Amino acid sequence: MREPIRVLALLPGPTWTKVGVFDGEKAVLVETLHHPPEEIDGETPRDQFLCRKQVVLDALDREGINLTRLRAVAGPGGFTRPLPGGTYRVAEAMLEEIRSGADGHLFHLGGLLAYEIASPLHIPAFVVDPVTMDGMEAVLRLPEFPDMGRCGPFYSLHQRAAARRVAARIGKRYEEMNAVVACLDGQITVGAHRGGWVIDMNGGFDEGGAPEPGGGHAARARHPDGERVDMTVGDPGSSKSRDAGVRRGAEERGCREKAYRVAKEIGGCAAVLGGKVDAVVLTGRPACGKMFTEEIVRRVSWIAPVHILPEDDLLRSLAEGALRVLRGEEDVREYSPADYEKGVEGIHG
Repeated sequence: MREPIRVLALLPGPTWTKVGVFDGEKAVLVETLHHPPEEIDGETPRDQFLCRKQVVLDALDREGINLTRLRAVAGPGGFTRPLPGGTYRVAEAMLEEIRSGADGHLFHLGGLLAYEIASPLHIPAFVVDPVTMDGMEAVLRLPEFPDMGRCGPFYSLHQRAAARRVAARIGKRYEEMNAVVACLDGQITVGAHRGGWVIDMNGGFDEGGAPEPGGGHAARARHPDGERVDMTVGDPGSSKSRDAGVRRGAEERGCREKAYRVAKEIGGCAAVLGGKVDAVVLTGRPACGKMFTEEIVRRVSWIAPVHILPEDDLLRSLAEGALRVLRGEEDVREYSPADYEKGVEGIHG
């Protein structure tokens, strides 16, 4: 019997690194490694790299993971030049850009950690769906200003992974599906997916509630005097409880207003797709919770069936990106800054 393909997936966060070992689609190990501030050397990703790498290797050794069984290491893509989505091999051209930007976004650490762990093992390192993915339609660009319509940074990994899961659920390939995906974590992004490309995307706006290490959010509201406050609930009848009631009312109004804006963006993406939409997908963990998503569903369910994926399992999504390449289901992409000059016409052929 053939051994399953084993992939290590790494997801760096502000004070943690998530580690996943997958045998095919089966998770063998999923762990969040916390980095107390005093244990992280330096403030920038570049400064933290060696410390995080050692913590990851120590954890794998502690859990008895045999590194020689790994076939690839995958991480999220950082801020490279805008390129098509997909799984990219981390090689010299990409490493140059990652290293030059490694004092910026934490996602730069994804490719760097993957490469440094994979290289001594003589296995490939990949980044999956970098945040600077660009598949926008040519109609969005003016010939005189080719960069004007380029998609800004967004969490393309969240968007495309959710779309792929729903495509499998409805019996289609992602590349054959039209979908509108709303990612409701932190900065809300809504994208129009057609034929495997995100062809249009909103600029993102704040859903409210600061992201926390576990992926959740702190529930927040806006007090009538305009101040943002954490929700508190006291004893029934107390002044604190009455004040909390006012705040809950403000929070509900805020959530309904944000749901209205999300629904409006979803409707706009449906228009971009000519009304031919196979699925509307809501993913992520919104601060406003069930009421928020229910309000969105009420407003957009006429467009297409709405699928809610509350868990965005990014470690699994990273592993799946590597697996598609290792199984020959998808061509690996080679990062070339020159591809940036081709524009969307080169992307779509």
